Amino acid sequence: MPGKSSMTAQKIKVLGAGAALLDVLAHVDDDFVLQHAGEKGGMIMLSPDEIGTLIRLAESAAPISRASGGSAANTLCGLAQLGIPAALFGKIGADENGAVYRDFYASKGGLTSSFKVNPQVATGSCLCLITPDSQRTMRTDLGASGTLTADDVTDADFDGVTHLHLEGYLLYNMPVTRTLLAAAKRFGCTVSFDLASFEVVRTFRDDIKQLLAEYVDLIFANEDEAAAFSGSEDPMTSLQCLRELCHTVCVKVGKNGAYIASENTDPVHVPAELVTAVDTTGAGDLWQTGFLYGWLRGKDNALSGRYGAAVAAEVVQLTGAQITEARWEVLRQRLAEME
Repeated sequence: MPGKSSMTAQKIKVLGAGAALLDVLAHVDDDFVLQHAGEKGGMIMLSPDEIGTLIRLAESAAPISRASGGSAANTLCGLAQLGIPAALFGKIGADENGAVYRDFYASKGGLTSSFKVNPQVATGSCLCLITPDSQRTMRTDLGASGTLTADDVTDADFDGVTHLHLEGYLLYNMPVTRTLLAAAKRFGCTVSFDLASFEVVRTFRDDIKQLLAEYVDLIFANEDEAAAFSGSEDPMTSLQCLRELCHTVCVKVGKNGAYIASENTDPVHVPAELVTAVDTTGAGDLWQTGFLYGWLRGKDNALSGRYGAAVAAEVVQLTGAQITEARWEVLRQRLAEME
């Protein structure tokens, strides 16, 4: 697994950085999404008042549910369930939602030593609008997560860490992003980066290009994000475009699987496991869980991709981004049998 950095310890430990958000899950029709700002399938930032209004509107249309979320946190919860130590660098409020969030992450086996707290700002939230085609459209208030600063990054956060995983939403806080990446380089960590949404790519394309070239070993993109970066709807063209900047590239194309390539390997296509999808919230995050589970342990791209497909197939059969413990037990056995 060569790249811009190399692991300095035999034992794997992952630090994930991103927004610590309470997910609010609402099943709505397409009209509900179209009546509000933004494109279907994407993510837009809202103020506390705006998201509060939208949540109330969604709740008047159909019952809602709440669960701990955030892209990097979803990926890390999965890694912890698969036995890889996973610490989350994120900020919560000193409120009930923050306590619920921290306790939930710990209950999944995650390490909370890198949690930061802002006692003046409420814990952030993400409204996930789930339409009948199982696609999710996200509207987000970062809350306390949006108050992370570069000074929150400490050497202690990297104690024993061998890999840093960043979500693209953190680009809205560029000082924190750059400080984390510089620290990862200083501590000899490998780095993975999730492009997060096509809006993020459109806003930060030039920054992404520079960061990939300088710091990142592994990039994750779905087909919309990859197209926004490369300017091409062809996933193979996007794959090649990203591979010029980054050692290993994964372009996820939903039910059509994923295309994966590294600097010195031929591209491979890994099919998706086709199941009846209820909600695609967290599908990409949990695909990344499976891929990282293989990649961090030196498995090849094809097998790591199969791990990703297996984990993603589980989460889309549920509402929200959390797989039940009973299904994790089945998944652990399945992944072991794939090796």
